Amino acid sequence: MSTIKLSEISTRAPKDMDKAVTKEKTAKLVEELDDLQNLLFAEGKHSVLVVIQGMDGSGKDGVIRNVLGNMNPQGVAVQSFKAPTAKELSHDFLWRIHLHSPAKGMIQVFNRSHYEDILITRVHKWCDDETARKRMNAINEFEKLLQDHNNTHILKFYLHISPEEQHERLSERMKDPAKMWKYNEKDFDEAKLWDVYMQMYEDCFNNCNQPAWTIVPADQNWYKEYTIASQLHGLLSSLNMQFPGLKK
Repeated sequence: MSTIKLSEISTRAPKDMDKAVTKEKTAKLVEELDDLQNLLFAEGKHSVLVVIQGMDGSGKDGVIRNVLGNMNPQGVAVQSFKAPTAKELSHDFLWRIHLHSPAKGMIQVFNRSHYEDILITRVHKWCDDETARKRMNAINEFEKLLQDHNNTHILKFYLHISPEEQHERLSERMKDPAKMWKYNEKDFDEAKLWDVYMQMYEDCFNNCNQPAWTIVPADQNWYKEYTIASQLHGLLSSLNMQFPGLKK
């Protein structure tokens, strides 16, 4: 597998992509995803874990709302992982993660995830490199466990935003009343550590890549949503699911 270098990947949609046409495609995909999720739930043989990572302001909440918000809430769960509690810290770092792994028939979305334990922790030097390597190995084994023993299909997305776009979006939170609730002055402090975050993300991508990450250009929401909707649609369609019929 080739090494991922974020500086070599555009944060914008390909120039030949038409915004209006792409938004129409996304709307159709989202409509069909509702039916596919219903089939996934009814058949009850597969589960899906969608991991969404990205810098502050990259649009994680928007993706969840606009791509998965049309599905039956009985079959979709979203879990956000903040700083661990005292109880969570008394267990291994994956304990709180495993509690939210998807049951068969479910789509589970992680808004941030187990990868925070090798990202922000390394940026702030709460976790040394040796510990990070051990955690990467544990993450790989954990994801293999889900795939091999619970028929879990994992999609991992990194929302690739530019520092200029991030600054604009963070600044907007200070001005737009509908977005002020998201404002956190610490976000600007974290943004100053951009280069270190990119280094840690690249290390993560290159060492935890089974399954591989999708780097999603995220400066334009319409393309970001299309990319994720398309991948989820493709995965669910490939499972050749069938309604179980009448129970005997």
